Amino acid sequence: MSTPHPASPEARTTIVLGVIGGSGLYAMPGLERVETRALTTPFGEPSGPLTVGELPRGGGAAPLKVVFVPRHGVGHVLLPGEINARANIHALKQLGVTHVLSVSAVGSLQEEIPPGDVVIPRQFIDRTKGRPSTFFGDGVVAHVQFGHPIDDGLATSLKQALAKEQVRVHDDKTMIVMEGPAFSTKAESLLYRSWGADIIGMTALPEAKLAREAELAYAILATSTDYDCWHEEEEEVTVEAVLAVLRANVALAQRTVAALARALPEDVASLPYPRALDNAIMTAPNLVSAERRAALDLICGHHLAETND
Repeated sequence: MSTPHPASPEARTTIVLGVIGGSGLYAMPGLERVETRALTTPFGEPSGPLTVGELPRGGGAAPLKVVFVPRHGVGHVLLPGEINARANIHALKQLGVTHVLSVSAVGSLQEEIPPGDVVIPRQFIDRTKGRPSTFFGDGVVAHVQFGHPIDDGLATSLKQALAKEQVRVHDDKTMIVMEGPAFSTKAESLLYRSWGADIIGMTALPEAKLAREAELAYAILATSTDYDCWHEEEEEVTVEAVLAVLRANVALAQRTVAALARALPEDVASLPYPRALDNAIMTAPNLVSAERRAALDLICGHHLAETND
């Protein structure tokens, strides 16, 4: 029997959780068999070394492998626009990740989402500029479905993992993703409110688009840190205010990751990742160069091979 291609469904049958967030998130109780991995990718260097460990599952099931990426680098040294999201996602897939939890700080655009609340967004409005947002191009064309950018199964599991926490959770919300690094003007903030957006952040895109292309399930645990600058009775957002809420919620994020680990099934069949590349590649296989095949092998090599037969 031949060995299945590492990007194929036959090779990706066990759930592995990737977590993208603050550089200290991996220093959590209960994480065992911890090791640090420095990886390279065809798309450059990830934000920093990845931390790999295991968290216990419930019911005597095998431990869950978890892989952590420090989104802004160790010590928070990368602007949102400087994050190499392609390398981060590729590195996660190198380590077998099938499902990704993004832990993010966001501003609130709605009165009912005060600082300290948790939000599970389900939709995005993209206001980023000039960030590489696809693994494709340079001679290979693919179009993935992105109408529902958040994986419903993973987001539902995340909501269940938060059920025992003493925190208010807002589900099914829309996130504006802006370029930054400056915060919004008041006019922009009011515009986004008029569009029906609920929260605003700087890092979920192109991260979520790349996760979809890599066929990784993706969901966000977002913590409201401020009211952006639209709220007449609140002071404008400051770095100090954001950091204060972030520090208060590190333990919450760690507990949530642990609870999610206990609840996740072992096999992908019970919580599938999106098969987004099925019928998505438009380019004739004989036109794909050897260089591009090598760069895209972990993303879609099984599809290119199938097309070649």
